[in-house]
Parts: sequence; C-alpha cells; structure tokens
Amino acid sequence: MSGDNPVTDLLVLPVTGIGEIRPGDDLASMIAEAAPWLHDGDVLVVTSKIVSKAEGRLVDVPASEGPARDAAKAEVLRGETARVVAGRGPTRIVQTHHGFVMANAGIDASNVEPGRLVLLPADPDASARALRAALRTRLGRNVAVIVSDTMGRAWRNGLTDVALGSAGLEPIDDHRGRTDSFGNELHVTQIAVADELASAADLVKGKANGVPVAVVRGYLPSPPAADGPGARVMIRDGATDMFALGTTEARATGLRDAADLPPAPLFHPTTPPLPDAEDTAAVVRAIAHALPAAAPGTLFTHEKNPEVVRETPPPGVDLPDATTDLIVCTPPADSVAALIRFGADVHRLRASLAAEGLASAALTEIPPILLAVGQA
Repeated sequence: MSGDNPVTDLLVLPVTGIGEIRPGDDLASMIAEAAPWLHDGDVLVVTSKIVSKAEGRLVDVPASEGPARDAAKAEVLRGETARVVAGRGPTRIVQTHHGFVMANAGIDASNVEPGRLVLLPADPDASARALRAALRTRLGRNVAVIVSDTMGRAWRNGLTDVALGSAGLEPIDDHRGRTDSFGNELHVTQIAVADELASAADLVKGKANGVPVAVVRGYLPSPPAADGPGARVMIRDGATDMFALGTTEARATGLRDAADLPPAPLFHPTTPPLPDAEDTAAVVRAIAHALPAAAPGTLFTHEKNPEVVRETPPPGVDLPDATTDLIVCTPPADSVAALIRFGADVHRLRASLAAEGLASAALTEIPPILLAVGQA
C-alpha cells in the first residue's frame, strides 16, 4: 500500500468451520469451502500451525511429561536452531534456519495431539505462494496470503502475531524519500505492514477459539498482480542487527573475545577520521576502566601528541600504520610475582581498549610496555 493510497476502512473477518487439519490435507480446498465469499484484493491470514500440519511438519515425542520427553524436545530444538540468541531457565531464544528469532524456534505443543510437536513451515513464503495460487484456481479469486505466527518482542512485554511468509503484497511500506506533512524528508521509516495485517487478523482468530484463518479487507486498493518478495525481506541481517545476542550471551562472547586478542592486530584508520576529542576520550575511558583492577602502583600513561608518539618507541621498533595513541605501561615492582600480575593487567587494559573499538599492540617485551593504539 503506497502512501498515495491511504487506507480509510478495514474489515477483519474470521473464517470459521475449517476443522482439524491433518498431514496431506488440501488446505486451499478447505479454506475455499469455508470462505466462498472471498473477494479479489482480500488479504488472507493463515496461522502457520495449520500450514505446518497440512505439510506434515510434525515430529513425535513421548506424550508424558518427564526426562524422556524433555530430552526429545531438546533434540528437536537443536535441529531447528541455527544459533542460540539467549537463554533463561528452560526458555531458549534462537534463530531458526529461516532466520527468524523466536522462543524455542517456534516449536509448538498446543492444539496438537499429545506426543507430537508442530514445527514451523519449511519455507513460509513458498507456502503462501502455493496457497495463493491454489485459491485462485479453486475460487477464481485474486487474494494476498500471509502465513502468521506469534512472536515476543525484545523491547516490550506481551506477544503479537507477525508474518512469517507472504505472497501478493509488499510486506514493507518503505517511506524513505517521502516527505511528512511539514515537508521533512523521511530517511528511516519502513512500515512492517505484513506484521500489522497479521496482528489485526489475530484479533478475530485468537489462540483458543479454533479459528486459524482470517481475512483483512480494504487494505489493498486493487487485486495483487505478482507474488512480491515474500516476508523474508523483513528478516534483519547480522550486519544491521543491534540485538543479535541476549545480555548474558553478549557478555560471555565479549569475555571469550578478550581471551583471544591478537598480539599484533591490524589498525584501520576511520574514514573520515574520528575527531581527536572523541578518539582521546575512548582511550581515557579504557584506562579508567582497567586501572582500578590493576595492581596498586601500576601506571598507564597516555600519550596523544603525534610527535611524542612517533619519538617514544626505542630505536628499531616501528609503530604500526595508523597508530593514533601510545600508552606507556609501568609495573609497580620488578619481582616475578609483580611482573606476572603486570602481564595480566596489561591484557586487561587491551581488553578495555577493544571494548571501545580500539586495537592495541605491545611494541616492547620488557617493562615499561609500550602499547600502540589505533582504530580496530
């Protein structure tokens, strides 16, 4: 839906009378029989569970609660997991092989026979396309299809339905480049309309009402022509995902990374270069964080002056390209125990610098240790 064709009225209708779905059922025929009143341009929102059932995405596990059932469920979860995002108690937030980030990979034990679990459709976009084509054949209606499921949200309590798959509509209404009512150009606004339609449909479906399908009428100004890109375009990739890990998991990853700091990393000058004040502040923060945990009397002396930075290293020691700062690390004593502790404290400083996005390399092996610092 373009901003040039604003929605003025929406009608959300439940599709009742579909009944229990079993593997191999012709879902399109069942929906066509229950909703012969579909119009061209309607958006049909179908709960992923009945799609999965029709496609046979079911696995058997022990029906009785206990260790055997828990172990079987854990094995199923491992099979559906591409990576673990977060875990709290028995709950696992994972990224599925589709790219969805969901609790327990979207595996569901509700509204299914005891001893069975329902997995997500293998390819929700393909399921939406197939269902759309089949309904056009059976009813002669040109509708859009959304395959929906329930998700939590990282920033809010409560659950809402979202689109896992779609066909026949643009799942995102991209406002970038448009202007608002004051003439300001919009730069980041992308409306997840497929998710909004899925949520609207859930208001008449519900989780315990036995109504797995709903119709949203009035959103599309005309019958859709192409299938469109599918809901896959709504999955945020790793490069833009600012919440790729839970808090505990991110901290554990950071600690592991600190243990693996390379001794001589490459420095990368920023383009454009960071302002001196910002660059210096990052080094100061890193020292302030590391110094309280160091042995009493340890000195971390920060030098920013380019001329001093160039002249401080002893003869024969070359500064890495793009070095911006130098830190002179001096131990409190020269005993074996003090030097062992000093090595750990210097590494602690390097980890603190890395947390600020700064790379560091030791230029000398005998104290005082000279740390060259640059952008990682």
